[in-house]
Amino acid sequence: MPEPRSWPLVVASVQDVTPDMRRIRLTSPTLEAFDYLPGQDMALGILVDARGMVRRRYTIRRFDHDRRLLDLDIVMHGDGPGIRWARAAHPGVAIEAIGPRGKISLAADADWHLFAGDATAVPGSFAMMEALPGRVRARAYLEVEGPDERQLEIVSEPNKTVSWRYASDRYEQPPGGLVAAVSAPEVSPAGGHAYLAGEVALVSGLKAALLARGWGADQISAKAYWNRGRPNAGHGEPELKV
Repeated sequence: MPEPRSWPLVVASVQDVTPDMRRIRLTSPTLEAFDYLPGQDMALGILVDARGMVRRRYTIRRFDHDRRLLDLDIVMHGDGPGIRWARAAHPGVAIEAIGPRGKISLAADADWHLFAGDATAVPGSFAMMEALPGRVRARAYLEVEGPDERQLEIVSEPNKTVSWRYASDRYEQPPGGLVAAVSAPEVSPAGGHAYLAGEVALVSGLKAALLARGWGADQISAKAYWNRGRPNAGHGEPELKV
């Protein structure tokens, strides 16, 4: 995997992809030397106050090498330092980042790929799905707040499917949520590799469901991005214990 290093970046543009998902595009001439694997992230150094900074990690959604543009998609929920920075971000704002980080990327020996998680899993899931050859099957089960949060850009390929679930009970949907979805008979472990991401309890529940269905531990890559009711540590995401 590419070795992480420090990158001085500048915000090039800000776009709200959905009401709750903000795409922050970063640039720098130094990105000429940037390389990464789909699924990796960048750790942004965010100044909290005069006493210092915290790091917040965001999966790389897309990188355009020729234009030196790096996209990070940030779910705009909560009121932590990362969200406050993203709310205030505008072209010209400087940010220091360390990356690429993370050991989760596509399993080269898998016949098909399963992605599951909450809204924070969407950028990484889409980045990895887009990197797969067209002939390779991929299925994603993603939970977002409501229909306005669905992103449809990935579903143009027939072998790539996304099934949306909604966190709000205002919308009609299949019973059982994401755990029931990944436990369905058609989600077979044969030849598959699963990538789970999102809130700690959700990721733990998804992993337990897959293990109960016969998936091997070596077929599952799981990453907790946040912990409901608790702020992340200064260095990034919480630890996942399953």
